[in-house]
Amino acid sequence: MDTKTPAHSSVSSETMRETKPPRSLVPKGITIGLAVFALVLSLAGYGFRLMIGDDVGVVLRHAAVIVPTFVIGIPLFFWLGSRMVNKVKGLHIETRNALTLGWLTACVAMLWLMGSYS
Repeated sequence: MDTKTPAHSSVSSETMRETKPPRSLVPKGITIGLAVFALVLSLAGYGFRLMIGDDVGVVLRHAAVIVPTFVIGIPLFFWLGSRMVNKVKGLHIETRNALTLGWLTACVAMLWLMGSYS
């Protein structure tokens, strides 16, 4: 006789197997990959500028503005925007989704700028 499970349980096996859906639509690897790609893209041109003889101080000052803007600023803007939309509209936008969209936008913007100046 099995004493661990009741014979006439009111809880069906389907509700016991209920799984929670993933909180974020975007896999963590894609988020991390876009963040690294944004960092690499934002730093890409500075090595070339130094190789052709630009002043180190000028290059570092430019990098001190551009790199944080694209790697931190744009994703932070999207994250803050998602928090505001969550509060005002009552939606539920996950943090990882907002950050991924921010890094994707930053990468596209940098590639667009690189293409227009090449």
